[in-house]
Amino acid sequence: MAFSILLNTIFNEATKCYHDSDHVDASNPNPYSPNTIEYDLFLKNWIDAVQWHLEDIIRKPHIDPKEALALKRRIDKSNQDRTDLVERIDSFFWKKYKDVKVLPEAVINTESPAWAIDRLSILILKIWHMRSEVERQNATPEHKDQCQKKLKILLEQKNDLSSAIDQLLEDIESGRRYMKMYKQMKMYNDPSLNPSLYASKTE
Repeated sequence: MAFSILLNTIFNEATKCYHDSDHVDASNPNPYSPNTIEYDLFLKNWIDAVQWHLEDIIRKPHIDPKEALALKRRIDKSNQDRTDLVERIDSFFWKKYKDVKVLPEAVINTESPAWAIDRLSILILKIWHMRSEVERQNATPEHKDQCQKKLKILLEQKNDLSSAIDQLLEDIESGRRYMKMYKQMKMYNDPSLNPSLYASKTE
C-alpha cells in the first residue's frame, strides 16, 4: 500500500475528530497505540488543527491584549511541538531506510519525508476549511463559487503532493535518493540563543 494512503486516511480522520468538538482545548482522542507511526501522524494533524484555530482566534479585531499575548505564547509552544514531532517522524524513516545501499548517482531531496508530510497535513486542513466555505449556508453564491474553484486546486495539490511523497519514499528505499536529518535548531524558544531571553537575565 502506498504510504500516502495511510497519510490521507489518518489526516482526514484526525481533522474530522478535531472538528467534531471544534474547540482548541478539546482532549486529543488519538485512537492509535503510542510509539507507532500512526499515533504520531494523528498527533501531527491534531496539533496542526489546534494551531490553525488558535491563529484564527488571535486575529479577532477586538481581542484583549492579554488574551492575545497568552495565545501568542501558546502558538509558539505549538510551533515547537510541531517541529519536534516532524523530527520524530523523520527518525522513523531514518531507521527504516538506514541500511539501504545508496547508489553512486544518488541525490539528496530538498526536504525530508516528514517535512513533506507536514505540508500534506496542513493541506488536508485547508481542504476541510475550504469545503466548509463552499457549503456555508449564509455565504453568497459568488463566495461559494470562488471557494469551489480554490477547492479544486487544493484537491489537485493534495494528489500531486501525495504522489510526490510516495515517489520520494520509493527513491530512498531504492537508493536513488538519500536523506539526512537536520535538526531545525529553532532559536526563539531557547533561552541561550534568543537575545531577548538571555539579556533579560542580566537586567
